Amino acid sequence: MSDAASVGLGLTVRQAEEIDIPAIQAIYAHHVLHGVASFELEPPDQAEMLRRRADILAHGLPYLVAEDQPGSGAILGFAYAGPYRARPAYRWALEDSVYVLPGEGGKGIGSALLSALITRCTELGYRQMIAVIGDSANEGSVRLHARHGFSDAGVLKAVGFKHGRWLDSVFMQLPLGPGDETPPD
Repeated sequence: MSDAASVGLGLTVRQAEEIDIPAIQAIYAHHVLHGVASFELEPPDQAEMLRRRADILAHGLPYLVAEDQPGSGAILGFAYAGPYRARPAYRWALEDSVYVLPGEGGKGIGSALLSALITRCTELGYRQMIAVIGDSANEGSVRLHARHGFSDAGVLKAVGFKHGRWLDSVFMQLPLGPGDETPPD
């Protein structure tokens, strides 16, 4: 993927920059405080979000934003892929995260971000992408991942407690490139 790609919808998906952190943090903070996609209870501050982005980039992985009208600076969402687990046998598997600005869901922003993320991770030679979706009732995220070819991989029932209720974790999986058909390079 080039540094920025116009994806229609009047937006550009590009690599996130430090200047984007305030918008990224605000989007994520809303989801932490009002949603169940994240099992965090307190939103991390901008310094912590900057540290997390640096960690993703240190692994050579993509951390993307969807910008409304190229150069406008209006961030409509963000996505990144991180290592699925730390142990070495997992090194070919990634976990994706996609968050969209409140009020902008259902407009194709999450789809544009996830599509770009899948493309970039495939280009990097990864073999599996795992979605860990907060709560079975998060139909928007489940549908988004299914539209991009993810299949059901299981549900962990009632593993989180937030907003006064028990929450599931839904696992979905997408083979990247040749997936498990050949050994990795």
